[in-house]
Amino acid sequence: MARMFTLHPQLAKDAFVVGEFPVSLLLLINDCQYPWCVLVPQRESISEIYQLDNATRVQVLEESCRLASTMQQLYAADKMNVAALGNVVPQLHIHHIARQKTDPTWPMPVWGKLAAQPYTDAERDARLQQLRRALFNK
Repeated sequence: MARMFTLHPQLAKDAFVVGEFPVSLLLLINDCQYPWCVLVPQRESISEIYQLDNATRVQVLEESCRLASTMQQLYAADKMNVAALGNVVPQLHIHHIARQKTDPTWPMPVWGKLAAQPYTDAERDARLQQLRRALFNK
């Protein structure tokens, strides 16, 4: 039986689909200032991690750890910022941002500091391909 899932319009507007894990949709945020991905558990009407059933919660944590580890290696992150805020977008989504001491807002949080700088088509395609190869062998 297929589960219903609709991506929040703001996430659809701000990001590109990278691929799908067993539970989560993986997105790339359209801001070339930071390697920034978002995991969205494909469950309707969920805004908090604790609302997921135990098996789903464990799987989402596995997906998050795999993503964070891969991003840390790909982008030589000094720190991986992983957060589920949801103050603007209520749909549960977990940010994964590879931070470097040389990035434009280090050491402050990225939210609300600088306007997003969209990827060029070539940059976007290269970043998507890099992530797909590393995470999905595609």
